[in-house]
Parts: sequence; C-alpha cells; structure tokens
Amino acid sequence: MSPPLIIARKRDGHALSAPEIQAFVRGAVDGSWADYQLSALLMAICLRGLNAEETALYTTAMTSSGAVADLSGIPGIKVDKHSTGGVGDKVSLVLAPWVAACGVPVPMISGRGLGHSGGTLDKLEAIPGFRTGLSLAEYRDQVARVGCALIGQTPELAPADRRLYALRDVTATVASIPLICGSILSKKLAAGIDALVLDVKFGHGAFMPDLAAARELATTLVRVGCAAGKQVRALLTRMDAPLGRAVGNALEVVEAVAALRGAGPADLMEVTRALGVEMLLLGGAAATPAEADARLGTALASGDALAKFREVVAAQGGDPRVVDDPGRLPVARSLEPVSAPRAGFVTAVDARAVAFAALRLGAGRARAEDAVDPAVGVAGLVPVGEAVAVGQPLAWLHANDPAGLPEARALLAGAFTVGDSPVPPPPLIADRIGE
Repeated sequence: MSPPLIIARKRDGHALSAPEIQAFVRGAVDGSWADYQLSALLMAICLRGLNAEETALYTTAMTSSGAVADLSGIPGIKVDKHSTGGVGDKVSLVLAPWVAACGVPVPMISGRGLGHSGGTLDKLEAIPGFRTGLSLAEYRDQVARVGCALIGQTPELAPADRRLYALRDVTATVASIPLICGSILSKKLAAGIDALVLDVKFGHGAFMPDLAAARELATTLVRVGCAAGKQVRALLTRMDAPLGRAVGNALEVVEAVAALRGAGPADLMEVTRALGVEMLLLGGAAATPAEADARLGTALASGDALAKFREVVAAQGGDPRVVDDPGRLPVARSLEPVSAPRAGFVTAVDARAVAFAALRLGAGRARAEDAVDPAVGVAGLVPVGEAVAVGQPLAWLHANDPAGLPEARALLAGAFTVGDSPVPPPPLIADRIGE
C-alpha cells in the first residue's frame, strides 16, 4: 500500500485493486498521503483513466470516507437532483419545493459557484438569514417535517472529496470522468437518497463541451449509481445560452419565485418541468410521464409549490417575506443597460461571456475563498430568436463596484450576436439516459 507503488501502477496503465483505491482515499482523509502524492495519482488517473470496476470502487471508497446519512425512517422514496453546472441555472430553487409539494421527499445537497458556473448555495444565501449549513440531524429532521431540505455538504459527508477536489482544481485534473463521477456520486450517496435525477449540461457555457462528452459522463454516472443500488436517470440539456433571463444570486432568486408562480421564462420552465417529471416517476408519485406532468401542473397552479418554497425558507432561518416582497432581497446600487448596436434578431447569447460579466461585478468567485456580492449580476437578458430595435437594452448590469463595470460592459456587449433573420433556438433537452 506504499503511495509511490500505487502511483507507479496507475502511471504504467494498470488497474488498481480495491485495497489500493481505499488506501488512496483513506490517505486523503487521515493525511497519510502528502498533497504531492495525492496530486500525482490524480494526474495518473486523469491521463490513464479508471475502468468501470475501478470507477465503482473509487466512488464507494469516497462515499465511505465519512458518515452516511440514514433517512430510512422517513416515509417515501427520497429523490435528489444534481446539475453539472451552468449559467443562470436556478433550477434547484424551483424544482425542489415543486417536487416536494407533489409528495416526494427531496433531500438536496448542493454546492457553491466557482469560476463561471453559479452555485445553488450562493443563491439561497442571498435570502436574508437563510442557513445552508445544517447539521446532519437538522437535515434529517427537516426532510421528515417539511419534505425538503436545501443544504451544503456537511463536514461528515464524503470528507475525502473536499481535499481531492481542492487538489484537482489547482492541478488541472478536474476534467476526468471517473474523478467527476466519484466526486458527484459520493456526496449524493452519502446523503441517504434512494434515487437521483441528473441534469448533465453540455455546450459553451457548460463543463462538458459537447453532447458526446455529456453522454459519456451521464452514462458513467447512471451506471455507477445504479450499481450502488440507487435509481438514477439523466437528462442531457443544452447550455450555450444562459438559462432564464438573470445571472446573479438575488436576481436568480427573484426569477425562481416567478417560476414558482408559473411566470418563469419558457426555457427555465421546460428544463425544470422535465426534471420534475423524472423525479415524480422515480419517487412513485406518478405512473406515467403524463400523470407526473399533470401533478406538477396542479401543484404550480394551486400555489402549493410556492407555499412549499416559503416553508423551506422559513424552516432554514430565511425571511419568508421575500417570496411575496422581492424588494427585501439585496439590491445593487447601479443599474446600467447594454444596448443593441443595430436592429435585427438575437441569434446567439454566449453563456460563458455573460457569466464572466457577472463574475467581474462580484456575483461569483474566481477562487474558493473569494466573497460573493449577492446583489449584483445581469438581468433582463433578451433570448435567442427575439427581435430587437437599435438602442434597445439587450440586458442590464446590476453593479455595486464601479471598478468592474467597464470590463463587465464589454463582456456583456460581446455576448450577443444580432443578425438579420430569426434563428430558432435549438432543443434544450437532447437526450435521456437510464431506465
């Protein structure tokens, strides 16, 4: 179990045994492996890969590196959702209470934004008082009592992932499907879920650049998750343009609340509803997609989905009045339009450029330790296919720090392509993986 020997075996292309993989993961937790040794094996895995058996063993070892929540005493099939990250992706804020309002328990553990990708926890913490750092006991109690909890990874869950992910981030070893699989599934499996729906995004604003790469990741995640005894399905969704019309934490909360009132942007509603259908099917709340869709429609029209979100906010210490009065959310001091240079039709909106404009204003973090300004970002984004007049706002910058405005303005202006003819947006949902 010598670290140099294990590193050398993977460097030379050999499959690692269960004890070798367990030694590596254990070394990340107890400190018996130095950072340079962990980094060396991560790079060897990134270059040589892990086969299907190794990937399953790695995921199991990561899951077992800490506590595993026991939600078995809570009635019903517990279903979570995970997104591989995108721009304007506030789906979890809408989806979790919407599905919970249909009677399916939703224990959701989410992450923070890093780089161009936004984080669910940052959005939730834009709500004054909202606590994402619940203990495992609080998390379990809230799922039992409310039917939904939206929290961050606790120190007890998959502790190996925290150290290994930090090293992957600084050693250019993030882009490894086996490592991604172990990171995602270890946290989800440790959270005590019964089933998982994955939103695997692809495109210019996503981590996976194209459909083929997204399909490979989704297939791996579904296979390993099912081998661990969970029901797992994945939707492959396009992320070339931002999802919705807002990018920025408080701005996305406002849009999520609008969606829970049934007034969200069409693209956000389409993706959220499709994921909701899969969650209701896995949760046993519907027998067919049509029945699941109808139940979601009833929960939205009746106000039950919005009421469940209000209940979750209150349960986690947030101010539930923001649901009816968004003015209680943080508001930026400066509001500035970026206008169309010519008349025509929006033919493309570069999600990554929009994300970096918001990042430059302080809506995200370039490094894990960076602070986030909940009030700032980009809103009012004109979608692909819409006609614009010369001088019409294409989007609005919400800013507090004037130092970031010139670069954000240039990035946002460059994100839009305006052409002579309308271009219909491509389908948002490209495929579905899993039985």
